Amino acid sequence: MKKLLLASIFAGSFLIPNHAVKAESVSLSDQGLRADSHAPIGVMQDHMHKKGDWMVSYRFMRMHMDGNRNGTDNLTPEEIATTFPNRFSGMPGQPPTLRVVPTEMTTQMHMVGGMYAPTDNVTLMVMTHYIDRKMDHVTFQGGSGTAELGRFTTVSQGLGDSTMAALIRLYDDETHHLHLNAGLGLPTGSITEEDSVLAPNGMTPTVRLPYAMQLGSGTFDAMPGLTYTGISGQYGWGAQYRSAIRLGRNSADYSLGDRHMITAWGSYLFNNAVSGSLRVTGETEESIDGIDDLIAAPVQTADPDNFGGERVSLSLGMNAVIPHGVLKGHRFSAELTVPLYQDLNGPQLERDNAFILGWSKSF
Repeated sequence: MKKLLLASIFAGSFLIPNHAVKAESVSLSDQGLRADSHAPIGVMQDHMHKKGDWMVSYRFMRMHMDGNRNGTDNLTPEEIATTFPNRFSGMPGQPPTLRVVPTEMTTQMHMVGGMYAPTDNVTLMVMTHYIDRKMDHVTFQGGSGTAELGRFTTVSQGLGDSTMAALIRLYDDETHHLHLNAGLGLPTGSITEEDSVLAPNGMTPTVRLPYAMQLGSGTFDAMPGLTYTGISGQYGWGAQYRSAIRLGRNSADYSLGDRHMITAWGSYLFNNAVSGSLRVTGETEESIDGIDDLIAAPVQTADPDNFGGERVSLSLGMNAVIPHGVLKGHRFSAELTVPLYQDLNGPQLERDNAFILGWSKSF
């Protein structure tokens, strides 16, 4: 019922009439070529355009995960191998405890997007991703103990999920702006990636990779949200709520957990060309619903319960816009994110840091 209600709100948001928008002679969206007229680069769907305007963008993100935790407690690989039961114990070849433990993961993502405004009150957006994931593991011998058998790395690469959205203006004046984010996630990423692994018995079979190494959700996802921004003098600020609500299970009979995120930021304009920002983000994510029958291994990432949790992070960013010359209007941005708090449905890898670089051009 909850998902049906959210999906109805998402669909109905496209039908908001133009008279719901308060028109002003000088709006925040028309403030001119300022570096802080866009949010920090890690905030998606943050701004709108005037009728007939286009924008193309590219973002590169690298996220690093290092070490494990359960709840708020850090764990060593040896603690995981001797403490946590194997969900698949009793199946042929499955040991009683987890014998394979991920130690580190790196995700690199290339994001290409486009925006177009058919009216002053609606901006349309599309974005797709190319993902490169690597996860390092340690394998322990046999069915118990902490004797290390060896280490290995799994890799998955390819197209990720895509997003299309409508940004619908709710209010705009010379200081404040508010718009609705009505997005839809498209399952263009693979959920059948495979690679070879080092099993506790010393064999190296090729298997379907666990959920964290897949490239997509496999489901259509409603992505409703709300974005507020403000500017006064050299100061800017904003806040955004966004979510991903899975609309059913995928072809492998599972769905990733619903996600909710709230972020707020402040910025300072050093001059029209350069601004700096500080941002705080809170996230909550549910565990996976259902299970892929082809993902069964003595590793924590094969258990749907070991996903999701609550996170708070801090981001330091910079926006720059070229004011003159042949590159006039080209925007370049960067943001570094570090964790402040993580309470995870573990055991699972914890986030270490992430950075994102971006470029965009409107015309």
